[in-house]
Amino acid sequence: MFHRRLGVSCAIAAGLAIIAAPQAGAAAAPAHDHSALRRDLNRLTAEGVPGALAEVRDASGHTTVTSGVADLGSRAAARPDSEFRIYSNTKTFVATVVLQLVAEHRVALDAPIERYLPGLIRSNGNDGRRITGRQLLQHTSGLADYADDLPMFAPGQFFRHRFDRFTPRRLIAVALAHRPVAEPGTGFSYATTNYIVAGLLIEKVTGRPYASEITDRVLRPLRLRHTYFPGDQVGIRGPHPRGYTTVDDSGRLVDATEVGQTMVWAGGEMISTADDLNRFFAALLRGDLLPPRLLAQMTRTVPAGELFPGARYGLGLINAPLSCGGDYWAHGGDGPGFQTRDGATRDGRQVTVMLNRSPTTPPQFDHALAAVNDAPDRLVPRPPPEGSAFGITNREFRAGPPAA
Repeated sequence: MFHRRLGVSCAIAAGLAIIAAPQAGAAAAPAHDHSALRRDLNRLTAEGVPGALAEVRDASGHTTVTSGVADLGSRAAARPDSEFRIYSNTKTFVATVVLQLVAEHRVALDAPIERYLPGLIRSNGNDGRRITGRQLLQHTSGLADYADDLPMFAPGQFFRHRFDRFTPRRLIAVALAHRPVAEPGTGFSYATTNYIVAGLLIEKVTGRPYASEITDRVLRPLRLRHTYFPGDQVGIRGPHPRGYTTVDDSGRLVDATEVGQTMVWAGGEMISTADDLNRFFAALLRGDLLPPRLLAQMTRTVPAGELFPGARYGLGLINAPLSCGGDYWAHGGDGPGFQTRDGATRDGRQVTVMLNRSPTTPPQFDHALAAVNDAPDRLVPRPPPEGSAFGITNREFRAGPPAA
């Protein structure tokens, strides 16, 4: 693993418009130069990422740029409608539905989680009577993260355990075997455990699967037809690239496309496309999914410097400073075989970059963020250290060769 903070400067001149293509029925957009974005994607694939895809969007339209291949066997390029595992971007969808339940007066954001899930968090000093829904969504609950304790992350065990099935309560039990990492409400500490509890909260309050609530409340109204929950399915149902990861220090890539998603559940199981993710973040920041008072709560942040310098975390949203001024909102996600980096500004610009391998070297991180830099004007996040905050674990899947 590489643990360094990578700096990206604002390389795009002020006034550069989003690369855009006209939508059906819209006036033709002016031709834009794709060379900077294409250069960054080409650098990514030259550094060992098999394939990279970026979609940029604003009110005038959208375009998709790709580099490399979706499949090392067939050498086919990625389709613009390719479906990727989006991992921790799932957290933003979960937070949105919890806040919708707050708007309906079915959840009190600052009530103890014990009110809704009695007895769930009571072990080793962890106490649901002292942890609120807000603290879960903001990663200030003090709960430990379960991810690094799963068998699949032990050396040489990823391929042996990648199809293991977990219940949400089993994942929480893994976390509760640890003492709290901090007193509730005293500081930020990213843990997917928080969103496993949030998923159970949705289910307890509504009496329905959390995935059904997100589908009915968010996916269908926004017509996000390529965004879904795989549940027990280990594959990806629509057109998709193969996802790759490394198994040893040689850098040899192996296929990690198929993997069980019960290990992340409400913390990261969703599958989506770049277009769907851009439209989701645009609708969220535009106020289409939450009333103004709750969107204001969602974007009220606490310092989250453990992610990267200047980062702040709201309720399921990361706020990041731009190296050339201003800020952006997003989340991002990493996991076996896939990585997503996204960003959206309040004035209606979005970019999503998707890779079929999580970057593992400093140059790969530089170029992934440069691709975000070179898509829309002034959308240049300072990148995080590898793996932190955006994914399910802080380690690359160097887990040994596939088990026999």
